[in-house]
Amino acid sequence: MTTPEAEQGDVAGADQATSDGGAARPEERLERAVRAAEQALIEYEIAVETFRVEVENFSRLHQQRLGPLYARIEELDARIAEARAARSGDPEDLRRAQEARARVQPIPGVEDLFHGWMDGEGLFPEAVAMLTDQPVRPPQRVRPSEEARRLYRELARKAHPDLVQEEPERRRREEFLTRVNAAYARGDEDELRRLAEEWAAGPAPAQREPSRSEELYARLEWLAERKEMLTLVAKQLEDSAIAAMLRLAPDDPDGLLDEIAAQLRQDVAQREAQLAALLDRG
Repeated sequence: MTTPEAEQGDVAGADQATSDGGAARPEERLERAVRAAEQALIEYEIAVETFRVEVENFSRLHQQRLGPLYARIEELDARIAEARAARSGDPEDLRRAQEARARVQPIPGVEDLFHGWMDGEGLFPEAVAMLTDQPVRPPQRVRPSEEARRLYRELARKAHPDLVQEEPERRRREEFLTRVNAAYARGDEDELRRLAEEWAAGPAPAQREPSRSEELYARLEWLAERKEMLTLVAKQLEDSAIAAMLRLAPDDPDGLLDEIAAQLRQDVAQREAQLAALLDRG
């Protein structure tokens, strides 16, 4: 990935190469610095957004495929603890059984945690189907296609709000990019193509008026603050557990989930056998 610093150097170099060779006025130097910082920030924001979508989609897929298995293991752990407590009558076993059962009790708002696979009443039919090997709709793609990535980057570079200062045009671009981001998150190539046609047919970006030095300094400060905020977002993503999993298998995240799912199914089978043995002895 091209770093924002390298991109800034490229843009600044291009501006310098096209100058008339004379000494630039301070305001001209500021304008070149602002343009370079804008382009660098846009590239950095595109990189952060691309990574955010990958992490979010992988998190959703992780919950879709593994969430029901984790839930089954917790339920079996609770039933095993309850069976042991029923056999022994020991207060400590009873306490452990109560704690295990409390962990699997339905709670309000749990659908937010399980991304639509469970609500306050229990597992949704899709999750039950997955646990019982019944047909279930295919999970969402982990990452948008290469064509979707290309279209997204092209639109983000052309329509980014940071390329203009006029507030009406900024609002128009922000609304347009909101739709672009939503289509990219879904990996919807057709919608991205339609948006590209819409942008090509729309009004041309307004030409930037010459700015006073004070405004250019303020613009540079805003760009620096924006980059600092994006850096914090990128660090939070990098430090997340889902990102750590993605780094284990960047080229085959589906295969990694398959491996984890296979291990979880073994854990489920072992617990089911353990529970059956306890109930038989009872």
